[in-house]
Amino acid sequence: MEQFLAKPLFAHLSTVEEDFPRDSPVWFLWNNNILWIIGTSSDSFPKRIRVNRNCAIGIVDFDVKTGLVLHAGFRGVATVEPFNHTIANRLLAKYLGENMEQWDPRFKHLDDSNVLIRFKPETVVVRDQSYSIN
Repeated sequence: MEQFLAKPLFAHLSTVEEDFPRDSPVWFLWNNNILWIIGTSSDSFPKRIRVNRNCAIGIVDFDVKTGLVLHAGFRGVATVEPFNHTIANRLLAKYLGENMEQWDPRFKHLDDSNVLIRFKPETVVVRDQSYSIN
């Protein structure tokens, strides 16, 4: 699972708002059995997490050419944490590369107006749903 979660895949963060599910595509960092997600001032999911900490996260690695389909599903609780540049830069480097100078300008100078979402899984389901290509 560590190798799977080290890939720059999209995750889908599911939160609750007034008894209805909300889904947000996010980048993530898996570190010491915690999923970290950056929340910006324009994101609504940190507000929802402050009201209801229960979340689910789904991550899929899919390759139509090879038939690879790997899925990881997590349920647990999240907290909104103060922004931490070290964690955020590790997360961004996973997707944008190690050379910060080459990053899109939107990601170069994140500040303390951002937050981190700390998601602690309580249950994890990992499935290999790959299929053969004929």
